[in-house]
Amino acid sequence: MLVLTRKATESIQIGDDIEIKILSTNNHTVKIAIEAPKDVLILRKELVKEVADTNAASSTPKQNLLEMLAKKIFK
Repeated sequence: MLVLTRKATESIQIGDDIEIKILSTNNHTVKIAIEAPKDVLILRKELVKEVADTNAASSTPKQNLLEMLAKKIFK
C-alpha cells in the first residue's frame, strides 16, 4: 500500500489515464475528483460491500422455509 500526503489542489497520477485530484480538505473529510476513462468502473467501497452482503444473504437458504416446503411436499 502506498500512503501519500497531498494538499488541496494537488493530485495523484495512476498510469497514463487516471488522475485523482484533491479539491479540498475540511475537518475529517477530503473532497476528491477522479478523472478516468469511461470504461473504468469507479465505485464507493461501502456500496460494493453492501451489495455483496445483500447478495450473500439472499443466496443463503432459509432453513425454516425449506422445512415448511418439505412438510407440504412429503405429507
